[in-house]
Amino acid sequence: MATSANASQLASEARRLYTDELVKGLPMLVRHVADGARHSLDKPAEFQTAQRRRDLVQGLQKSARNWLASMNDGLHHVLVNGASAIQPGDLPPPGSAGGKGLSLVDDDTIDREILTSRLALAIMDRASWEFSDLRSRVASLERRQELETHDMLRAHVLARVVHDAWRGAGLTAEDWREAQPWLHDEFAALTEEAYHEVNRWLVERQVLPEIDLRPMIRRTRDSGAASVTGAGIAPARPAVVPSTGRPAGLVAQLSNPSTGQAAALGHGQDSVRGGVGDETRMMTRAAPLARGSDHAQAVLGRLNRLVGRQLPNFADTSRGPAAVTPRLSRAIELAQNSLKQRLVSVPHGAAPAVTTPMLLDELQQRKQLLKHAASTPGERATIEIVAMMFQSILTDDRIPAAVRVWFARLQMPVLRVAVSEPDFFATIDHPARRLIDRMGACVMGFDNSAQAVGDTLEKEIKRVVQVVEAYPDTGRRVFQTVLTEFEKFLEHYFRTENEATRKGVSLAQQVEQRETLAIQYTIELRRMLNEVPVQEGVRQFLFQVWADVLATTAVRYGQQSDETKDMKRAAADLIWSASAKVTREERAEVIRRLPLLLKRLRDGMATAHMSTERQDEHIQSLNNSLAAAFTAKAAVIPSDRLTELMERLETLEELLPDAADLEIDESMVLDLSGHESSELEVVAEGGSMPTPAMVAWARELLVGSWYMLDYRGHNEAVQLVWHGMRRQLSLFVATSGRCILFQQQRLAAFLQAGLLLPAQDEALTVKATRSALAKLDADPSRLMN
Repeated sequence: MATSANASQLASEARRLYTDELVKGLPMLVRHVADGARHSLDKPAEFQTAQRRRDLVQGLQKSARNWLASMNDGLHHVLVNGASAIQPGDLPPPGSAGGKGLSLVDDDTIDREILTSRLALAIMDRASWEFSDLRSRVASLERRQELETHDMLRAHVLARVVHDAWRGAGLTAEDWREAQPWLHDEFAALTEEAYHEVNRWLVERQVLPEIDLRPMIRRTRDSGAASVTGAGIAPARPAVVPSTGRPAGLVAQLSNPSTGQAAALGHGQDSVRGGVGDETRMMTRAAPLARGSDHAQAVLGRLNRLVGRQLPNFADTSRGPAAVTPRLSRAIELAQNSLKQRLVSVPHGAAPAVTTPMLLDELQQRKQLLKHAASTPGERATIEIVAMMFQSILTDDRIPAAVRVWFARLQMPVLRVAVSEPDFFATIDHPARRLIDRMGACVMGFDNSAQAVGDTLEKEIKRVVQVVEAYPDTGRRVFQTVLTEFEKFLEHYFRTENEATRKGVSLAQQVEQRETLAIQYTIELRRMLNEVPVQEGVRQFLFQVWADVLATTAVRYGQQSDETKDMKRAAADLIWSASAKVTREERAEVIRRLPLLLKRLRDGMATAHMSTERQDEHIQSLNNSLAAAFTAKAAVIPSDRLTELMERLETLEELLPDAADLEIDESMVLDLSGHESSELEVVAEGGSMPTPAMVAWARELLVGSWYMLDYRGHNEAVQLVWHGMRRQLSLFVATSGRCILFQQQRLAAFLQAGLLLPAQDEALTVKATRSALAKLDADPSRLMN
C-alpha cells in the first residue's frame, strides 16, 4: 500500500464490491425463499401452520418485488451514508448515555431486535472465518484496530436492512418467522460468498495475503486464559462472535423470545459485564456444529466455482464415473510403486526413514510426471488439486510422523478415484474423504512427543492403506469397504485392546446394562401390577427402588443366579405382606416373615449403593403400608391372582421387553450419579439447556474423535471411545486415563455451553481443500501449468 489515500480508496472499493456481490445475488435469493415457501404448502401441517404458510406465499407473491427493490436501495444507502450509530427505536449500545437508565422499549422494537439478531447469528455461524479475514484486511487499510460497531460489513447491519425492507414491503413479522429457515440459509450462503469474493479481490492487491491472528487474542487478568477481544477470535479459530453492537449477554437474550422483554430494559454496560465471557463462549460454541457439513460443502462449492471458471464441467456429477486414461493410469501405478519403495514402514517410535521435506519433494517430482501423462485439462487440474491437498495433510504437525507415511501412500489411490469420479470434489460424503477424515480424527489428538498412537492402531491404518492399494480399479467401493472395517475396528479396539480405555468401557457397559435392565424391570413390573390392587407406597417402591435392585443384582451375579431369584422372591413377599390380612393366622404369618423380609430389602438397597438414610426412609414408608394391611385398609388380592403374580416374578426375564426395541424416554433414565467411582466419573451437572440441534449433534459424534473438555477444574484433551445403545450414554477417556461418562442430554448441554469442543474445528480433507483453494485464489494458473 503506497499511501494512506490509496489504502482508504481500497477500503472503500472493498465495501462497494461487497455491496455489489450482495445485490447481484439478491434476485436468486428472493426466488429461493419464494420457492421454499411454495413447497412448504405441500407438506402436511396443522390448520394454523398451513394458514401461516398460505399467508406467507400470498404475501411474497404480492410483495417480493418491492422487498427486493427495498433491499437494493437500503444497501446502497448504507454504502453511501453509513449506518447511524443509533437508529430510531433501537436499543442504546453499551456504554452510551441512553443505556445508563431504565426505559421500556415497545414490542415492535423488541421483535425487530430478536429477528435481526437471529439472522445475524445465522450468518456469522457460517461466514465467521471469511468475515474475520475481511475485517482484518479492511481494518489494516484504515489503520485501525477494529471496524466501527455499525460498519456495513458487519452481519447485523445487513440483517437490519433485510428486515426493514421486509416490513417496508408490507410483509409481517409472522411471515418472517415462517420464512426464517430459508432466510437464514440463503443469506448465510450469500454473505459468505460475498465476503469470500472481497477477500479474494484484496489478496490480489496484496492486502494481508497472510493474516496473523495473535494480536486479536488477549489474556484475561484474572484467569490467564485466552479470551476474545473485540475481534471475537477464540482459540483454534472457531466462529467469530457476531458483533451486533450489544453486549454479548444481551445478544443471547435477544435471540431468545422468552427473555426478550428482559433484554428490552435498557441496562447499562456494567449490568451485563459479568456474563459476557460465558455468553461469548456459548455463541462461539456453535461454530463446530455450524461449521460441520454446511462449512465443508461451502468450501467445496467455492473450489468448484473457482475451477469452473477455467473448466466448466470440472465437477459435473451428471456425467457419472469415467475411466482413467491408460497413459495416466500407468503413470499413477508407477508413482505408487515408487512411493511404496521409498515410504517403507519404520519400527514404532523410531525416526522416520523419509522426512517430511524429502516426502514433499518426492511427491512434487511425481506430480510433474503425472501432469505430463495427463490427456485433458481436467486431469491436470485434478492432479494439481489433489497434490495441494496432500501437501496440506502431510505438513500438518498434528499427524504423528509414524502414520504420516501411510497418509502419503493414499495420495495415488485418491488421485485415481478423484480423476474418475467427479463427485469427489462435489460432496463431502465421498468415502475416500471420509476415510481420511476418520483416520485423521483418531490420531490428531496425540502430540508428536508421545508414542501414544499405539502399535495396534498404527497397524490397522497400515492394513487399510495396503488394502486400498491392492484394489486400484474398484473406485469408491474399496474406500467404502475399508471405512466400514475401520469403524468396526475402532469399536473393538477401544473395548478390548487399548489399555487406557478398556477398563472404562467395561465400567460404562456395566452402567448401561444396569440402567437398561432397571428400565426393563420397571416396564414389566408396571404391566404385572397394572390390574393388581397393590398399595401405592409399595407400588412406587417396586418401580423406583426395587427395579434398580433387581438390575444391579442381575448385572453382578447373573439374571438366573440365586441372588437375583432371592430379590424377586423378596418382591413377591412384599406384595403379599402388603395385601389385606383379615385373619389372625395371616397376621401371625406376616409377623413371622417380617424381620427376614426387611433384612432382604435392606440388603438389596445396599447392593444398589443406597445410603443408610435413604434405606430408613423407604423402610418407614413400607411400614406404613404394612400397617394398613394389618388394619384391613389395604385391598385384598385374590389368592389365584397372587399365585399368578408369584409365577410371573419367577420368570420375569422371559417377559422383559427387547432392549434393542426399547424406547428410553428421558424421564425414565435414572440418576447416574450412583455409578460414580474412583475409576469412572459420571457427569451429573453442568452445561446449558441444549437445543434440539445440539442433541442431534451429540448423537452424531464419532468414536475415536478428540475433544477439549472443561470439567471439574480440568481442561484437557479427551477421546470419545464408546457409545452405548441408542447413544444414550457416551464415554470419553483422557490421555491421563481419566474416564468420564455422559448421558445424552448432559453431553448436549456441555456442547451447548462450549464446555466440550472438538479438537478439530474442521475435518482434515476440508482443511486441505481450503488450503488448496487459497493457493488457487492467489495463482489460478497453477491448474493448467
